[in-house]
Amino acid sequence: MLERRQHPPAPPTAAADGSEADAVPFGAMHDCVAIRDWLLSEGARIPEPGELHAAFAERLNAIGVPVDRTSTAIDTLHSEYSGIGRVWTRETGTTVRLFPHGAASANAYAASPFRTVHESAAWLILDLAETADDAYAIVPELRTAGYSQYVVVPLFFTNGTCNGITFATRTLGGFRDEDIAILRFIMPTLAAVMEMRIVAKQLDTVLRIYVGDEPHRAILSGDIRRGQVRRIRSAILFADMRDYTRISADMTPEEAVDLLNIFFDCLVPPIEREGGEVLKYLGDGLLAIFREPGDDLGGAAKGALTAAEGALAALDEANTLHRFAAPMAAGIALHHGEAAYGNVGSGTRLDFTVIGRDVNLASRIARLNKTLGEPLLMSKPFVDFLWGDPVPLGEHVLDGFAEPMMVFRPRPTAHRRRA
Repeated sequence: MLERRQHPPAPPTAAADGSEADAVPFGAMHDCVAIRDWLLSEGARIPEPGELHAAFAERLNAIGVPVDRTSTAIDTLHSEYSGIGRVWTRETGTTVRLFPHGAASANAYAASPFRTVHESAAWLILDLAETADDAYAIVPELRTAGYSQYVVVPLFFTNGTCNGITFATRTLGGFRDEDIAILRFIMPTLAAVMEMRIVAKQLDTVLRIYVGDEPHRAILSGDIRRGQVRRIRSAILFADMRDYTRISADMTPEEAVDLLNIFFDCLVPPIEREGGEVLKYLGDGLLAIFREPGDDLGGAAKGALTAAEGALAALDEANTLHRFAAPMAAGIALHHGEAAYGNVGSGTRLDFTVIGRDVNLASRIARLNKTLGEPLLMSKPFVDFLWGDPVPLGEHVLDGFAEPMMVFRPRPTAHRRRA
């Protein structure tokens, strides 16, 4: 939606040089300063952005600025959407809209007043009674809803992103000059608080996207020293694509990436539905864990098995729908043991990676899938946590382990196919 780009030379928040205070009515200065103080203290600590937005609008109305509608459009770092919009009105409160990556969001931005204020680096004030319907896509909607004036403010953050906030009123004649002066006086403080909150949120989101829930929490809590290790007992799921090297040999890099994304679209949703967490993508495979839910020691294993079966069913469906150029198969191994997070690397470049004997053991069992012609294998420590009657497949020597491991497969069901 909002483009990540270089903007025209302008202050990093909103156009402000200190002279805004000269236009604020003397009697309103105390209230304006009170709102700025609130933004920097209590407002900055409000957990949800929508709550901050609503509380700010309510405080403006309390000092006589007649805000009937206000919205924000914020550039964000997310794998699924490029921006997030929030709209507050007196009637509906706050609603949220996500702008997915792609042409639709780009076209919406091109037809919006945000593009105008980003290019001009100046506020845009529209008298809706005198503004043509085709000036901006939102004008007919605002006029139909009874708004008389619409103010669009560019917010340029120090990270180079172009964002914005709007204010609309139904008051006859629109906002007064003193209302606009109050908004100009408060806006730099609001922008600074918004940027502070958004940067923290983006850091949280990006870390979670790339390293997973538990590692991202550990990193943000300060576990960034080399050699630190955390241990978690859980069910462990290791999955990889069969014959990826052969299948992708003649593909372009873009085609190979598309192949992997479709493959992971089959595997990841069932894992997440069952409470699992993908810790690592490993080329054409992944590693996930299922934590023990309290005292229910069988819950993690049951969830992991359900997720594995769901992933294989989703892969079968994708093959039926010809989402792959050729039929695709996976091998999944399930084990129960200890996964350890460790900070590994050198100097200022570390990787928060997953290590440990049980992780290695799960990956070795996954190698047996193709050898035994089974899409889903379970270790003896894993089936010890299950109720049911899995099929034993004998003991097998695993590379790097002295003792052979008994492995099992579930009783066959209609949807399972052989690797």
